[in-house]
Amino acid sequence: MSVMNVRLARRPRRRLISTAAVAAATVLGLTALSACSSSSADGKNDGKLDVVASFYPMQYLAQEIGGSHVDVSNLTEPGQEPHDLEVSAQQRAQIEESDVALYLKGLQPAVDEAIDQSGTKTKIDAASLTTLEKHGNEVGGHAEEHAADDGHDHDSEGSDPHIWLDPVKYAEVAEGVGKALEKADPDNAADYKKNTAALLKKLDGLNTEFKDGLKNTDSDVFITTHAAFGYLAERYGLTEEAISGLDPESEPSAARVKNLQKMAKADGVTTVFYETLVSDKTAKTLANDAKLKTDVLDPIEGITDKSKGDDYLQVMKSNLAALQKALGAK
Repeated sequence: MSVMNVRLARRPRRRLISTAAVAAATVLGLTALSACSSSSADGKNDGKLDVVASFYPMQYLAQEIGGSHVDVSNLTEPGQEPHDLEVSAQQRAQIEESDVALYLKGLQPAVDEAIDQSGTKTKIDAASLTTLEKHGNEVGGHAEEHAADDGHDHDSEGSDPHIWLDPVKYAEVAEGVGKALEKADPDNAADYKKNTAALLKKLDGLNTEFKDGLKNTDSDVFITTHAAFGYLAERYGLTEEAISGLDPESEPSAARVKNLQKMAKADGVTTVFYETLVSDKTAKTLANDAKLKTDVLDPIEGITDKSKGDDYLQVMKSNLAALQKALGAK
């Protein structure tokens, strides 16, 4: 065989080696790209803060304040009752891997435990950013006038976590969340500060709408299924009469139901409010027996297809309209 023939015979082998090397490099490149894509998807290497929110009001704050600098996931699925949430192993891992955990201590015990046991660097407890009060099934206004009546259950009183339904308290929480995000991600602190200011302006406007919209009404007493609106009632000079206490699943006593029927007639109550995530059976039974109307007053623990609005602000304004109609606002 000539030298020329030897060289020609070797060329295909050299091409084969070169092709294999290119293929290997391509595979490595695709693997690297895949890894980057995966990391980007879980929010770890895309430059964003990975924020786990315990339920919708916390998710809303994180998204409004964090803007484009955060990836936010919600532990509570839309339509799921937050109080009943049990944290899965997958969710525990999600919390562990997050940069920030935003929650409201006292509302979801399973979440409190999971976050407390996690190594998450930044843990923001919304309850620590404002003051919580003890509320029972009667809150605000002239509730004390009913204190001696049968059916007023002092034992149902407890620390009320429903701070987001008071725009003023929610604004206090928003301000604290903004500062916590600034500290967790100082490179984007200016944007967090700007977004917080914008949200505070919206909440201040919402507070003004409620204050003006409820200052002149025929009645200042409203009935709800459970005591979620105590802070709102106190803020705007109303009285919330709840069928159940702070626990939406608790059953009212016969004395409580009888007392509500008597009180509704005495105070000119027209409407029994129920909510989207809890059974409306008791509310409709009471309304039927007392010849009252029913309507929705949403505690905004989650946004679903049944919600009267796409976000917190819209649903709060729907709540205001419902209260104005029920209380005879002028």
